[in-house]
Amino acid sequence: MRAVVFENYGEFPSLTEVPKPEPGPGEVLLRVAGAGACHSDISVYRLFKEGQPGAQKPPFVLGHENAGWVESVGSGVSDRVQVGGSYMVYGPIGCQHCRKCAAGLETYCENVATMPYLAVGLGRDGGMAEYMTVPERHLIPLGDADPVAAAPLADAGLTPYHAIRAALPHLAGGGRTALVIGLGGLGQIGVQILRALSGATVIATDVKERARARAEANGAITVEAGEGQVERVRELTGGRGVDAVFDFVGAGPTVAAAAASVAQGGRVSIVGIGGGSHEFSFFTNPYESYLTNTYWGSVGELWEVVDMYRAGQIRPDVELFSLEDALEAYRRLEAGEIDGRAVVVPNES
Repeated sequence: MRAVVFENYGEFPSLTEVPKPEPGPGEVLLRVAGAGACHSDISVYRLFKEGQPGAQKPPFVLGHENAGWVESVGSGVSDRVQVGGSYMVYGPIGCQHCRKCAAGLETYCENVATMPYLAVGLGRDGGMAEYMTVPERHLIPLGDADPVAAAPLADAGLTPYHAIRAALPHLAGGGRTALVIGLGGLGQIGVQILRALSGATVIATDVKERARARAEANGAITVEAGEGQVERVRELTGGRGVDAVFDFVGAGPTVAAAAASVAQGGRVSIVGIGGGSHEFSFFTNPYESYLTNTYWGSVGELWEVVDMYRAGQIRPDVELFSLEDALEAYRRLEAGEIDGRAVVVPNES
């Protein structure tokens, strides 16, 4: 079968022939409907070096945002899984024995150093292929919802949902505000989640005018990123700052803008892995505000993301590519030419 393979550190992936996988005990064979292309994939093949923390040993098939139809099942799979049924894939794979895994939060597996991979598409073969294998416990039923458009929600929906859900206590009550920094695939869905789950006024910022326009269409007040953005955000909040900030970039300038925009007692969540840092000072940090980071989310939270998708509360903005054009999707993603989320469609329904 054809697949997009990360073959070596620092090298662009290849579209090549690989063996069709077979499901092992407790696994299913999924006929892939859609696989989202993520900036994390670019980090995998462009930035990580062998032996570096987080680096995953090649070769493997990319694609950690996946949905599709069950083709066949391995031994021990329960009858809750229906052959032909449509399912979302929870990507992270932990040890299944520690406290975090028992809670469904496999992204924070306490034994991650002993695992041969982090997730499907991150060390283990992912969904940028015609078929993939998935542990049964990682399947969330989609019913009659479109699995192609749903695919990026496995990360681009789950990651902002986890960060926002943890920050909801800061947004409870009248007159609360939230700030979304970075309006790519995650930020756009983050605006929709905030609008659905809170009564907060949502402010959103990005350098791209078209990205800001999409956020405005989903109910956000937007501010152009760059010079004067912090002053404008504080003006919109009456000078007090924002109750909850979500930085979906994580670069130095965006972390600085996030920290400068937060109110006393507020929360800054750094979600993007842009390598930025922040220097704390007692005299400059707003009292009792804090900065934290989040990574992906739990399998239980992905069930809730799917519920929101099926209820029409979140709508991923996707651009579709055939499997033959998957490398072009990555080239355009690297060049900053993709609005929303690129989704590779290896199979017709």
